[in-house]
Amino acid sequence: MSPEKYQPFPSHVGPDDAWTRHRRAPLPVLTLSTRIVAGLALLTTIAMFLLRASFLCICGALPAFALVPYQQLSPYLLTPWTGDVGLSPWPSHPRPQLYRPSWQTLNGVWQFRPAFSYDEVNYPPFNQTLEREVLVPSCIESALSGISERQQFSWFRTTFNTTALNSSDILLNFGAIDYEATVFVNGQYAGYHRGGYTRFSLDITSLVSRHDANELLVFVHDPTDLPGWDIPLGKQRLNPSHIFYEPCTGIWQSVFIESAPSAHVANLDLTADRYGNLMGTVYGSATSSEQPVTLSLHSPQDNSIIATVNGTVNSTLLLSLPDAQLWSPSSPTLYNVTVTLGEDQVQSYVGFRSIEKGVVGNITRPLLNGEFVFQFGTLDQGYWPDGLYTPPTLEGMVFDLTTLKELGFNTVRKHIKVENDEFYYATDRLGMLVIQDFPSMLHDAVPNTEQVEEFNRQSLELVRTHKHFPSIITYVVYNEGWGQLPSAPEWDLIGSVKEIDQTRLIDAASGWNDHGAGDFHDNHHYSGPQCGTPFYSAPSTEYDPNRIGFQGEFGGIGHNVSEEHLWPNPVSIATISQTYELTKDLDAWNYRTLRVIEELREQTELYACSGGIWTQTTDTEGELNGLLTYDRQILRPDVQRWKRALASLYETAQARGAVAQSV
Repeated sequence: MSPEKYQPFPSHVGPDDAWTRHRRAPLPVLTLSTRIVAGLALLTTIAMFLLRASFLCICGALPAFALVPYQQLSPYLLTPWTGDVGLSPWPSHPRPQLYRPSWQTLNGVWQFRPAFSYDEVNYPPFNQTLEREVLVPSCIESALSGISERQQFSWFRTTFNTTALNSSDILLNFGAIDYEATVFVNGQYAGYHRGGYTRFSLDITSLVSRHDANELLVFVHDPTDLPGWDIPLGKQRLNPSHIFYEPCTGIWQSVFIESAPSAHVANLDLTADRYGNLMGTVYGSATSSEQPVTLSLHSPQDNSIIATVNGTVNSTLLLSLPDAQLWSPSSPTLYNVTVTLGEDQVQSYVGFRSIEKGVVGNITRPLLNGEFVFQFGTLDQGYWPDGLYTPPTLEGMVFDLTTLKELGFNTVRKHIKVENDEFYYATDRLGMLVIQDFPSMLHDAVPNTEQVEEFNRQSLELVRTHKHFPSIITYVVYNEGWGQLPSAPEWDLIGSVKEIDQTRLIDAASGWNDHGAGDFHDNHHYSGPQCGTPFYSAPSTEYDPNRIGFQGEFGGIGHNVSEEHLWPNPVSIATISQTYELTKDLDAWNYRTLRVIEELREQTELYACSGGIWTQTTDTEGELNGLLTYDRQILRPDVQRWKRALASLYETAQARGAVAQSV
């Protein structure tokens, strides 16, 4: 499937000051032993850096601190798209839900150098050539970056001009930087953001030159799981093993600038339901107060305008389309939207759909557009052997989704990671339901009050920045109790989520530590399921009939592959034996996996099962239980047998009141 198919008519999201935090993160309280370890690590890093520089000078290989040009390194495993990355990665518009035509990508080759402490942010290397070149976006630990190192502190630098941008204000947009970013433009502080998974935007109009080159510097601090830190980090670990993987540091999603009139659309909040009601709020820039706005809805067939509503910025706009074509996995209809505020015009889109909890045949079910839709998907880690967190290309990222769709899956659980906006635009267009996890804190630590508050803040920021996508139907607050206190803080967080977004269901505790909150009773059990059944295994709890019975994880059946498809990290290889089940060959793997799926079908027929999540989409480092190998070179399922099994699963659910689904 070519990337061109996913070029947006919509694209972008503008700045919202309420989402941008211009403050430095509080440092953790470190014990004496932790300070000693950290100090030794810092001294070692400095020594290695000076030794490397001295060696290059003595040997005459390079003059001191000469710029090392970018070169893509050889990853442990190649994907079919590794060679397609090039020097201008991810060229399409990064934000499909708020698009302006006057924009310019900053993706490409930047400069990079390590830093040695947080204090270096106070001494930016303005107008200096840094040590090496790096590819943006990428994780610096990845081969695609050209760096393939771990650094707690680092500097990134590029230059840009604005001569091609034709409006008065210049907005700088970052998809995601892990973990803390301090931004400087032309020697002046521009802004700060904390959190490795959410986008942010900065108005840099007063800082840029319209005629000369502009310098952009970004200072990044990423502690990952260093002692004393407990942050939202998903499965990233400095010492990866089995179900925990390589970390990602730096600018790992797209960067771009755009121009807009001084009075412009800063953000859109659009909600469309199954009754044909479209409710929208256009948030304007500081200079756009009380200005009139126009919202136009376009036909999904020929893009002609079919409805229009007028109003003012920061107020609610209502539009009704009684015969709206509803969005669903079988018919993912999207309507383009145009919003005009003075001289500013942006493009977006909506899908008319509703997701709620209801009773069908005396069983609590998830309802999409008023009908029970059985949700069957995969646990999707979103890791790549060449780019780690960053997929090599749009085509590669979409390949995972289309593979699942072709097998008959209608759902993907984005597991304690957040993807770029183009991922969710693809799920919107393909008709893949998305269960979106909040990125978790550490699995083996008890967070303090400040850390819990920061987890809550970042989780709510995720909700604000992703509530636009119709394919996201459920938020998962905690996974298997990671970072979850015994005092059941999920109750308060759920209330805060509902204040922002009442259009989705909430899975408060996927796996265990279930305190009765949320819309789901979510069971994790390997290999066989226990979905809405009168039996369970601790630490899961007895099925609660007042909530939706759901198998949040199951399967996990592994199949070892030949060496050329393995992640050749000795620690990862040593943990292969920890796989829930290992099969000798693909025949045995297909036999066991289909038997386990048949168990889920039987529980759907006999009990209160409303869906399940199969572990997992791909192998990931030391885990060999994917439908695809980590390099995306081998597809394990016998496609026709799997399609028949999934069709039978949906037919069984249909007999219990679910809507029909085709495979």
